[in-house]
Amino acid sequence: MSHQVTITRTTTTTTTSAILINTGYMRSWSGLLKLCQTILGAVCLGIVAYYADQVGVVYTRNAQFFFILMTTTFLVATFCLLLACVLSLSAGTVISKTLYELIYHSIAFILYLAASLRLIIQISDHKRSYSYDGHMAASVIGLVNTALYLLSAVFSYRSYRLP
Repeated sequence: MSHQVTITRTTTTTTTSAILINTGYMRSWSGLLKLCQTILGAVCLGIVAYYADQVGVVYTRNAQFFFILMTTTFLVATFCLLLACVLSLSAGTVISKTLYELIYHSIAFILYLAASLRLIIQISDHKRSYSYDGHMAASVIGLVNTALYLLSAVFSYRSYRLP
C-alpha cells in the first residue's frame, strides 16, 4: 500500500517593533523559581530596610549591612535574569544551558546562606531588641530564598550537563 503525501511550505516574513513576551518561560520551573526569588528578595529587603534606622539596633549593623548588601545584589541580578528570559524568546533556553547560571545560583546560595545565618546569630544573641521579630522574619525568609537558590543551582547543573 502506497500513500501519496503532499508537502506544502509557506514562508512568512514579518517585521515588527513590538516586544514579544515569552509567557511560556514563566510556566517553567526556572521561571517560577526566579519569580519567587525576586519576590522573597524584595520582601527581605523591605523588612530589613524598615528596621535599618531604628534606634537600639547598633549591634546588628554589620550583620544587617551584609544581609542588605547580599539581598540587594541578588534581587537586582535575579530580576535582570528574569526580565531577559521573559522579554526574549531564546534567552530562557540559551542562558539555562550555560555555565553562567550554575555559577550564579551557586554563589547566590552560598552568600545568601552566610548573610541569613549571620543575621540570625546576631539577632539571637540580642533578643531584647524591639526589632527582633522583624529581623528574625527577614532572616528566615532569607533562608527560604537560600533554599530556592540551591534548587535553582541543582536545576542549572542538570540543564548544563544534559547533552
